[in-house]
Amino acid sequence: GTQDHFLRAYDARTGETVWQERLPTGAAATPMSYVSHDSARQFVLVSAGGLSDSGGRGDYILAFALPKALVGDGTQP
Repeated sequence: GTQDHFLRAYDARTGETVWQERLPTGAAATPMSYVSHDSARQFVLVSAGGLSDSGGRGDYILAFALPKALVGDGTQP
């Protein structure tokens, strides 16, 4: 997460942004990722609380399911 209120996923080989989502406030936390054993889908979670000078504050835990096109297509490690 970043203080520009976005969470992004990057292609590790190219550095290209492959996914992004706007957050309700900035995030200074390290995201957590896991793959569901039931669906084999990847999820990303992040805590977003903002900073005193980030233009917004809150107490959020956000979870995102990455697009199915990014799962199991051979491009993800």
